[in-house]
Amino acid sequence: MLDKPPCILELRSSHAIVGASINRSEIVSNVAARTSLSKADADAAVAAVLSTIADALARDETVTIAGFGAFFTRSRGARQGRNPATGEPVAIPASKTATFKAAKELRGAVNRTPA
Repeated sequence: MLDKPPCILELRSSHAIVGASINRSEIVSNVAARTSLSKADADAAVAAVLSTIADALARDETVTIAGFGAFFTRSRGARQGRNPATGEPVAIPASKTATFKAAKELRGAVNRTPA
């Protein structure tokens, strides 16, 4: 694993994740290193997987990857909010959001203590 400084991702005001981060180019490099693909082919493969997941979510389909998890959409209802600057009520329209639920195997791998 690459030595990287920890980063903190704010999820909600009371929750934070501390750990190393990995970006798309590092994923592509790892895929190329673990397979016989060139970096260009690995990039195309990663792009195809991500595009397939995004397209399925746009059609309200669930994407399940055994041993990894499931991507699905959740509906958020319309609600009333407040403009923090003026205090005026603001109508927030209904929307959909992408959600991920980790499979049991992934949760176990994440919670395993490093050797």
